[in-house]
Amino acid sequence: MEFLCLVLALEKLHYYFDGTVFEVITDSNAVKYLLNMKTPNRHMLRWQIAIQEYRGNITIFHKSGNIHKNADGLSRWALANTPDNSAWVPQEENHIEGICVTDIGTEFFNQVKESYKIDKNGHILMQLLMKDCKDPSLSSKLDETWEKAYDEGRFHLLDGNL
Repeated sequence: MEFLCLVLALEKLHYYFDGTVFEVITDSNAVKYLLNMKTPNRHMLRWQIAIQEYRGNITIFHKSGNIHKNADGLSRWALANTPDNSAWVPQEENHIEGICVTDIGTEFFNQVKESYKIDKNGHILMQLLMKDCKDPSLSSKLDETWEKAYDEGRFHLLDGNL
């Protein structure tokens, strides 16, 4: 991406760089080596061709980001989405501003746990999924479809609920 940035900058500022000797200081070590690649891919080849006219006038230096303190600082600076920003995108008037969260009481979950005791399959599954289950042969007591689903790992306990 840094090499593409260099190519675009040279295209835009061509009138200033034409015929002058200049330096490019970058924190991307790859930019330095892209000019001398033996077998570049199609993108790199296109970029190399675009930069050929500056071959004798351009010198690329690598300076690590720690040394040059402001590396990528401007590219990561967020701009406000306002009409004076050239990348402004008008927002919809009726966009979602919040989410409603409902609290379910413990009484509901206690009723669910009690229902496991009434249902044969639910009771066996609760025993099987407990951490201290000592009888793995309990799964054979489940109905056929429930046993298949248990063997496939479709049941899990979350806060004591299936």
